[in-house]
Amino acid sequence: MLTFARINRNLRSLKRYRQILGVLIKYGFGQIIEQLNIDYYLEIGKRIVSLGTMSKKFERLTTQVRLRLAMEELGPTFIKLGQILSTRPDLIPLEYAEEFRKLQDRVPPISSHVIRAEIEKQLKAPLEDLYAEFADVSIAAGSIAQVHKARRHSGELVAVKIRRPGVLALLETDLDILAGLAYLIEHHLPGLDFFDPTGVVREFRRTLFRELDLTREGHTIERFAANFANSDELKTPQVFWDQSCETILTLEFIDGTKINDIKRLESQKFSRPKLANMVARNLLEQVMVHGMFHGDPHPGNIFVVPDGRICFLDFGMIGRLDQELKQQLCDLLIAMHQRDAERMITLLSYSGEISDDVDRRLLKRDISEMIDDYYSLSLSEINTAKLFREFIDLLNRHHMKFPADLVLLAKALVTIESVTCQLDPHFVLMEQIRPQLEKLLQTRYSPGWMARDVMATGRDYGNLVRHLPHDLRELIGRINRNKFKIDLEHRGLQKLITDLDRSTNRISFSLIIAALVVGSSLVMQTEKGPILFGFPLISLLGYSIAAFLGLGLAIAILRSGRL
Repeated sequence: MLTFARINRNLRSLKRYRQILGVLIKYGFGQIIEQLNIDYYLEIGKRIVSLGTMSKKFERLTTQVRLRLAMEELGPTFIKLGQILSTRPDLIPLEYAEEFRKLQDRVPPISSHVIRAEIEKQLKAPLEDLYAEFADVSIAAGSIAQVHKARRHSGELVAVKIRRPGVLALLETDLDILAGLAYLIEHHLPGLDFFDPTGVVREFRRTLFRELDLTREGHTIERFAANFANSDELKTPQVFWDQSCETILTLEFIDGTKINDIKRLESQKFSRPKLANMVARNLLEQVMVHGMFHGDPHPGNIFVVPDGRICFLDFGMIGRLDQELKQQLCDLLIAMHQRDAERMITLLSYSGEISDDVDRRLLKRDISEMIDDYYSLSLSEINTAKLFREFIDLLNRHHMKFPADLVLLAKALVTIESVTCQLDPHFVLMEQIRPQLEKLLQTRYSPGWMARDVMATGRDYGNLVRHLPHDLRELIGRINRNKFKIDLEHRGLQKLITDLDRSTNRISFSLIIAALVVGSSLVMQTEKGPILFGFPLISLLGYSIAAFLGLGLAIAILRSGRL
């Protein structure tokens, strides 16, 4: 692992480091910066940042609000990080996840001539040859991309999504900085290493770069279209590949009504209960049947088109539920139905979601209490949002992780419940979920599925038996050749090492100053060499250097707050 001081020490990165640290100090996070020793790692001749105090206008704000404001000021990378963390309340406290949902990446749009030039550069053709009409005013502008309405020469209205020029360089710099911060958090803030900050940043990098490639979004849309090709309830926008590339995506323009525009829906004579059922049914089909679902189905991303069908927009956040996750979900539901808390804990242990230091007795008690609270309720009495909030709170209390796609599914279901209740106050989401879960359980225990499971298990054991002699031979050979190594990792010592290194440097600095003073005093007694103001010049120079170095050392000690 590279140390923080060796990551991207070019001028652009250092300037961005200083900007980020300045914003964090402005919003009251200077103490954390000092705990992470960032000021020490980034010291090049002089400190690039001075630890100041929080601006007074932010003193009365909560920590989560200040952190959200800091993310908004720091721009696209940090806004996207906050938005993704808002979907992972199992990784961060629930109040932070709720606050991060308010993050907005609406920014002033780029000028039309820059956008036109970017389209022509990427698609390698004059704009007039690509589109018959192109609106200079954007219909949506975010920190990573903006959207313009246009018309193709063949007559179709389209929405053209363009990635902002230059955003890639900024994101790469910020991601390097985030990786460095994650490394320092793991080594200087004991207790937070459980959340695996480095792993979170690594996964964030993967997710962000997938979103930057607009062709991926286009392929996702086409897969949704194929999954619902025979549906008369769902419309999916068409992708125009001849006018799309990695940085530009041209889609069919959807002219419809937002699902939460109740007055307009009523004026168009749409049945609100029917729409509520359609929205819930389609999302559940995405999850249970196709294993790929829209991860952010908020009202702004769901339109009702004139023919009565619904249309999901913005496929940047997608969840996936493969067979393994479906099986895990089935087993957990069965254990919950049987009120078997111990079985639920065992299942979570097998999946690696429970750490060794979890108090299993307390965890079993909390799971049993949650099951008892909901076991006797009818489906109409169960509040899905409240159920998931309590479950996430249980995860946080016991420092448990949960598969990201299942947490995203929980968030999507909570969002859909809010949407459907706006359409129909009497709508009960659990009544829609139950038959889907029953089908899932029936499939789980069908003869065909069980036969495939037995065959897969048999193959795994066969591979284990086949490779076991070779693995044992390799292990014994390594031991005989003294090549068998066990890596031990010391945790929590980095801060001690850094503090010792700093103390040693200060002592060495003090000895140099003392040597200069003593040497200058001895030269002063000789009265030899060039004379200035009646004193030896070399002696005066030695005193001056000692005074300058001593003043610098005193300032450094006072800044650190450790006298």
